[in-house]
Amino acid sequence: MVQLTVIMPVYNGEKYLKEAIDSILNQTFTDFKLLVLNDNSTDGTKHILKQYQNQDHRIEVINKTQNIGPALLRNEGIAYAKTEFIALQDADDISMPTRFEKQIKVLRNNTKIGLCGTWFTIFGDKKEKTIRHNENHDALKVQFLNSCGIGNSTVMFRKNILGNLKFEAEFVPAEDYALWSKLIQVTEFYNIPESLLNYRWHPNNISQSKEKNLRKSEVAIKKRQLKHFGINENDTHINDYLNALTLKRKLSTKDAILAIKASKKLKLKNNANHYYDVKSFNNLIDKTIIRTIRNSKGIDTNFMKYLKHESGYYHQISVVDKLMLFFKSLL
Repeated sequence: MVQLTVIMPVYNGEKYLKEAIDSILNQTFTDFKLLVLNDNSTDGTKHILKQYQNQDHRIEVINKTQNIGPALLRNEGIAYAKTEFIALQDADDISMPTRFEKQIKVLRNNTKIGLCGTWFTIFGDKKEKTIRHNENHDALKVQFLNSCGIGNSTVMFRKNILGNLKFEAEFVPAEDYALWSKLIQVTEFYNIPESLLNYRWHPNNISQSKEKNLRKSEVAIKKRQLKHFGINENDTHINDYLNALTLKRKLSTKDAILAIKASKKLKLKNNANHYYDVKSFNNLIDKTIIRTIRNSKGIDTNFMKYLKHESGYYHQISVVDKLMLFFKSLL
């Protein structure tokens, strides 16, 4: 019985589709089905898929007659799959030959781990760079308060852990961040500390073409996670809590002070319920606040007095930054 289904949504992907498919077919782990969901493409995608189907029995194609988007396509593919494991890959990315072999090994040898990602390397219209997300679950869980710690095209997971969770179209193009931020609350995550996928950067990336929607979705996802602290998204200080977790450059000194106060409240709440690993959580907040202080605008002597005597962060600021802040306060 086939153990793995690889789900690949595609829309007008003829330019890079062959490379993506070849990278799947050339895996050292071969016991899989590649399920490609063609989102009513109008280019040569359908023809390419037909050619590959004739060459390899492991490929199955679902051709849609209406465009529904990648989030709903992945949901359909997951529901259709009958295998224990599911892997994701976009139709413009390239998996390294040992990716599946190494991920299957992690999941088989660690029953507590429900989702396994990997590091990945950005290439294409951007300088090549390897993204090294946190490896262990506790650190990843905290990272999700600030950003998505899993490369979506690197994901492999156990199908049974999803339950009723799905990709939500309202969060496109951050639907992966939305889903994984929920799933990490119910199962352990792990990133293999090795780049096992090349992520292609080009002008047609959804994340680039919908930048405004991306930022809006990310904020909504972060607000939703604050509910673990009993903080409702309508809380009057919601933005202060967000600023304690994610750097926002050029905050006024007034807003920077509010972020510092919010950071203390978040630490107290987490110390009480230990929902997040305390050390990792405090480390995230401290790094964010120090950077916020350094990037604040309108620094004056009153702000310096607050930093020294009330903030609780002055001792963590480097000597160089203290001098820089001092001179800014005099201007």
